[in-house]
Amino acid sequence: MSLHKISVNDREIVCESGETVLDACLRENVDIPYGCRQGACQSCMVRSLQGPPPLAAQDGLKDVLRHQNHFLACLCYPQQDMAISISPPAEFFTEATVIEKTQLNAETVQLTLQCKEAMDYYAGQFVNLKRADGLTRSYSIANNRLHANKLSFHIRRLAGGRFSEWAHQELNVGDKLEVSDPQGLCYYLPTQQENNLLLVGTGSGLAPLAGIISEALHHGHKGAIHLFHGSREMDGLYWIAEMQALAAQFPNFHYTPCISRGDAPDGVAKGRANDVAMTLLPSLKGWRLYLCGHPDMVHQTKRQAFLHGAALQDIHADAFHVASATLD
Repeated sequence: MSLHKISVNDREIVCESGETVLDACLRENVDIPYGCRQGACQSCMVRSLQGPPPLAAQDGLKDVLRHQNHFLACLCYPQQDMAISISPPAEFFTEATVIEKTQLNAETVQLTLQCKEAMDYYAGQFVNLKRADGLTRSYSIANNRLHANKLSFHIRRLAGGRFSEWAHQELNVGDKLEVSDPQGLCYYLPTQQENNLLLVGTGSGLAPLAGIISEALHHGHKGAIHLFHGSREMDGLYWIAEMQALAAQFPNFHYTPCISRGDAPDGVAKGRANDVAMTLLPSLKGWRLYLCGHPDMVHQTKRQAFLHGAALQDIHADAFHVASATLD
């Protein structure tokens, strides 16, 4: 009879032969969320703390979740002793110093921080920035992984936004902030390099997408990479010349700036970024998508992409957003 020990929530339980991790947890009254018990709802997703879990227990999960050793307790028949985490780990912060502050357009600044400790992150993830009084906001990392001690962010000024107004007007080079551990599942992994990538962003949503593109090109991604960056008007766009230069340097990278109001000059598409993308790319079967911007845009683009053939597990978008943002 095969028995395996499961360490969970400072307890050690035994998983019996033919029993799933979920079954063992429920039998021992471990507080674990669950639903269908068949791997469909993913309510019982937990994380292995001691190496990869059995492959079958990761069935249906996104590749970034697999990469972080997440698995479904209801599908997991342990093959060895395991240590698992049910609840997310406590958030840790490290000190960082502002080393650069650059205006990208009238409403957006690029903030570059030098972190006291090297950060283990992936381009496209986000962190929480915390100032001295404890006020905290989430921002996506705009650079790739080559600079582990430096993080860049695009901070868009929001009317009445306590953190963004302060960052624009009062935060200076030399000031200190605290930076949380990186979070989020919307990032590039150097697997499936033949796959085409579609990135759609609005406003400062360009930040994580630029990091993902930089990471993909650094790894020599072989598939086509299409970026559609949108705003209502031209003054809401930025890094146009930089993205055009990147497109000139890498034949597989294609950049389309979009505006939804006013006359579009040469080289700029008229319409919302997601609508322009769907018109130009009618078939998305086998593509991987990265979406960042207003939640309405993200939700609409997910639906459009699915109808254009994209698999839901290949559509990556993080859920944090600013309630007071306006649709670009």
